[in-house]
Parts: sequence; structure tokens; C-alpha cells
Amino acid sequence: MSWPFLAVFFSGWLFVDASYRGPRWQRWVFKPVTLLLLLLLAWQAPTLNVYSYLILLGLAATLVADGLLLLPEERFMYAIGAFFLSHLLYTLSFASQMTITFFWPLPLTLLIIGAILLAVIWTRLSELRWPVTTYIAMTLLMVWLAGEQYFARSTDMAFSLFCGAVLLLLANILWLVSRYRFKFRAADALVAACYFGGHFLIVRSLYL
Repeated sequence: MSWPFLAVFFSGWLFVDASYRGPRWQRWVFKPVTLLLLLLLAWQAPTLNVYSYLILLGLAATLVADGLLLLPEERFMYAIGAFFLSHLLYTLSFASQMTITFFWPLPLTLLIIGAILLAVIWTRLSELRWPVTTYIAMTLLMVWLAGEQYFARSTDMAFSLFCGAVLLLLANILWLVSRYRFKFRAADALVAACYFGGHFLIVRSLYL
């Protein structure tokens, strides 16, 4: 395994560990550091094309969103918007690589997951109901397109994209449920592990 991959893994592990038991400063340092390392890793991909640049822009939007989450609560709306933009850019990158197929169990499953998630957190969202709903819908669309690409091609690249998108969906489910309904001690660490794992697998696809 190359040094850039090891650097991303080590930095991400330090953030996940800090999310569970470490000091707050360690989380503030290693979250942006890990995302910057992922950006550098994506920039060093063997081939840079429209697909690669959309991934880079998606990572940059994620970095902005994470910075907004460190600001006071009134900036949460803008963070959701930045995360939405990140997933939109990922979705566009997936769409640029896919062939037209339709594997109907996948969108049906994702619709059920989205409906259950909204049912769990809906009453706690108040004025954020529609922004969060739109964000969830974009995340589900991202996973759907990644899944369609995998079921159509079954390549290592498509599998990496699909697993990455699923991990990002899982990270968002855990994050929203923990934030608005059921808070538990390991939530932050699980969200961090899925979050960085998802982005890492999407960046890894650039090398396949």
C-alpha cells in the first residue's frame, strides 16, 4: 500500500479514535487534515478527467460543510447545503460513467430506507424538515446511481463507488438519528468511520 493511502488511513483513524474517546482538539485537527489528504490523493490519480474533477469538487464541498459545522448552530443550514452540493457532484460523476440500466429492487429498497429515516426524525426537524429531506433524497439518488453502475458493470471501480456511497448513506443515517432522536456514546465514532470510509472508497475508484 502506498504512503498516501497510509497517511489517509492513519489520519482518519486518529479522528475516529478522537470521536470516541479523544480530546476535542484532536477531532478539529484530524477531520480537515484527513479530507485534505483525500483531496491530495484524488489530485494524484493517474488520469484526471471530468469524472475526477467532479470527485475533487465533491471533496472540496465536503470540507466546506465540515468547517460550517464547527460554527454556531445557525450555520447548520449552510452545512446541509454544502453536503447536498457534495453529494450532487458525486452523483454527477457517477452518472458520467454509467450506462442506462434499471435494477428495480435497489431504488425500492432506498425509498423504504428514506421513508423510515424521515419517520424517525421528522417531528424533531422543525424548520429544517425540507432542507434535510432534500439532502436525504440527494444521498439516496447518489447511492442509486452508484448501485446501478455496479449492477451494470460489476467492475472493481464500480464496486468501490457503490460501497463508498453506501457508507456515506450509513454515516448520514447514524448522524441524523443520533442528532435528532437517539444519542449514544459510539455514534460519533461510527459516523466518522463510515464517513471517511465512504469518501476513501470513492477516491480509491480513481486508481482502479
